[in-house]
Amino acid sequence: MVFAPDSFKGSIPADEVARVLAAGWGSVRAGDGLILKPMADGGEGTLNAFEAAVPGACWMPVTVPGPAGVDIESSWLLLPPTEDAPDGTGVVELASTSGIELLGSDRRPWTAHTRGFGRAIVAALDHGVSRLVLGIGSSASTDGGIGMLTELGARFTGAGGAPVPDGAEGMSGVLAADLSGLRSLPEAGVVVLCDVTNPLTGPVGAAPVFGPQKGLTADDIVEVDAALVRLARLLPANPSDTGAGAAGGAGFALLAWGAPLVPGAVAVGDLIGLPAAIRDADLVITGEGSFDGQSAAGKAPDLVTRIAAAANVRVGLVAGRIDRTAELGRFAATMSLTELAGSATAAMSSPQTWLHEAGRALASTLGRQA
Repeated sequence: MVFAPDSFKGSIPADEVARVLAAGWGSVRAGDGLILKPMADGGEGTLNAFEAAVPGACWMPVTVPGPAGVDIESSWLLLPPTEDAPDGTGVVELASTSGIELLGSDRRPWTAHTRGFGRAIVAALDHGVSRLVLGIGSSASTDGGIGMLTELGARFTGAGGAPVPDGAEGMSGVLAADLSGLRSLPEAGVVVLCDVTNPLTGPVGAAPVFGPQKGLTADDIVEVDAALVRLARLLPANPSDTGAGAAGGAGFALLAWGAPLVPGAVAVGDLIGLPAAIRDADLVITGEGSFDGQSAAGKAPDLVTRIAAAANVRVGLVAGRIDRTAELGRFAATMSLTELAGSATAAMSSPQTWLHEAGRALASTLGRQA
């Protein structure tokens, strides 16, 4: 059987969810063959999900300029060679190099940047990987991706031809963009994992929708959105494209580099071999932190259930909270940690305990039906 949960955001990463659920199941049915395929959509936890699901994946440490303006220790992930990528695939996560969690409560809406993400991409390119997989969730900045592109060799200048500062502050002063020094994409290309569909600018663009969580005020949003409009005139990409507004405009910058954006969960599933694993299974367990009506809109549990339905494989669902008005008929069984623990507070205070209990409970019910 296969365990393919997403992370329980704000509580526990997907690889840990899969491991603890499997341990709970195994405590009841020790003889079952258990395969862990933790899921991600490009945000925090993407590297861990790949490391857990791909045998031979190797952590590659790198020092990068963090979003707070000081160097931080981070890593990218090297996946083993394949026929399509004979020199391996580099997986780079924006969340662990330029992510908002790296700032804690210290939001820096004007100076946070994506240079760290770009530096890690360069490290993977310098290693000689054949392909890149880039996760762009959880950004700390709204710099239009200029920090990332600068690390990749672009040059952004303002008044008098001087290089602009980092962050939205610098982006607001960009008058010219020189992309002639940009690094080339690797031979087997780049896949950008994106979990939003917002355009770069306008009412549902990067600044109005995601700016407040990064510290932008109402007045800031107007100014930053106008700066993104100006930046869009300088780069060879369409600001209206799906996902261009992701990660504070880093999605748009990657489009300008020539890297396509794809739905994160689908791409991760393909890259870790999820469809093949499910086809060979009798049962798959999926889940996420909160399951409700929006969970059917392309998130990991929806993808898992669609793959399983096509293969005529049963699915069990585990979530921190389950909206019982949501469509649950697709699942052979459902398990809410909140209901198991008696309250959301109890469930979140010890998620490993209740995930283990959920695994045991599912093994006792679904296991008998195998």
